[in-house]
Amino acid sequence: MTLPPRPALPAVTRVRVPPVKSQGIKTRIVPLIMASIRWDGQGRWIEPFLGSGVVAFNVLPQRALLGDTNVHVVALYQAIQAGRIGARTVAAHLAQEGAKLLAGGEDHYYAVRDRFNAGGNPLDFLFLNRACFNGLMRFNRRGGFNVPFCRKPERFRAALVTKVANQVAWVEQVLAGRDWVFQVADWADTLGAAGAGDFVYADPPYAGRHTDYFNRWSDGEADRLAAALRGLPAGFACSMWLENRYRRNDAVARWFAGYPVFTWEHFYHLGATETLRNAMREALVVSPGYAVAGGVPCGAAPLPVVGAEVGWTAPLE
Repeated sequence: MTLPPRPALPAVTRVRVPPVKSQGIKTRIVPLIMASIRWDGQGRWIEPFLGSGVVAFNVLPQRALLGDTNVHVVALYQAIQAGRIGARTVAAHLAQEGAKLLAGGEDHYYAVRDRFNAGGNPLDFLFLNRACFNGLMRFNRRGGFNVPFCRKPERFRAALVTKVANQVAWVEQVLAGRDWVFQVADWADTLGAAGAGDFVYADPPYAGRHTDYFNRWSDGEADRLAAALRGLPAGFACSMWLENRYRRNDAVARWFAGYPVFTWEHFYHLGATETLRNAMREALVVSPGYAVAGGVPCGAAPLPVVGAEVGWTAPLE
């Protein structure tokens, strides 16, 4: 008996942006991710690398398990979910600290950074996330936020404060009617909870590329993840880098030979210098039976670009 194909995820007409900024955020390629996956939504949407949360917040599953080793991202969303902070408290905090930043400049920024590293206040986390250099999220080996000041003391104008508060208000609305669990966990623990009917979206740190977002990542860890994904009882999709102007990630074909893969060009705007902000060819590998038509078997040479940043960008709010 041939079962009917799984339904595709809903089409994206407007990509909504969560309040957390991070390097590698998938905002502009959410439409491609969602247009590549078939899933009926009956189980849980599971992400072992939550990051900013932009994918989950646009997929909008009824049930979700969202894990990350970054305690501060998880704590922020848990605080919003529990009602401990909301749009009004965020607006008041950013306006207050923004005024102090305007008066005190980088001295105030570093005072807030020290305060955050000592206490982990989610409101301070949001402030630092918008006041730091180039929107980076980076921590040292002791877990301390260590990004320098952006040198823009006028940063927190009314428009920015309102924008971030509105993003928090949207997150409040999303979480109010859904069964979502945010957890601080190693990726393997989150994956271990996946069962039949669930769908896993993995957006790991990119193997072979420097990262100190919060968790350390190595080629060995990437190998472990690939093996775990292939052994899941659930469907999955995994984002990874394929190549740039300098080199190619040959491990993609080694890990997922024959799996449907979608590729696109993506430009990273985060980086210390313009020379580091290069176009990256990225790949989305989807488990067989969960991919829409159009995916090319991984290992085919060459893999064509089936999506491009400009072609897959939906309006951002």
